[in-house]
Amino acid sequence: MTGTKLRNIGPKSAAWLRQVGLRTQEDLESVGAVEAFIRVKRAGFRPSLNLLYALEGALLDCHWQQLPEARRGELLVAYDAAAALLPPPRGRPAAGPVTTTHTEQEEDTGPSLNLFDSRGDD
Repeated sequence: MTGTKLRNIGPKSAAWLRQVGLRTQEDLESVGAVEAFIRVKRAGFRPSLNLLYALEGALLDCHWQQLPEARRGELLVAYDAAAALLPPPRGRPAAGPVTTTHTEQEEDTGPSLNLFDSRGDD
């Protein structure tokens, strides 16, 4: 999030929100707390339900722990309903392990960029 600092939104939460395209308070207001929470989860981050409550508290300008239990329950039901409509995850996290594939190259194909492939010639 940029611009005005929102209540309940720390640096880590702000970074997550920026990475899912929510950069301003107006962006957050336009999608709402539940949709913002879903976007963060679908991006591969692992937020707790406290983020959902913090987002709602930011929209209402109150501390997240001051949200009434009834409202927390409504948010949870809304999240469960919205999450049920989403397609299943692809089976691996967004930041899955990186694999490197090496292909055979012909000799004398030009300059090589194997700067980190030590041959023991040192």
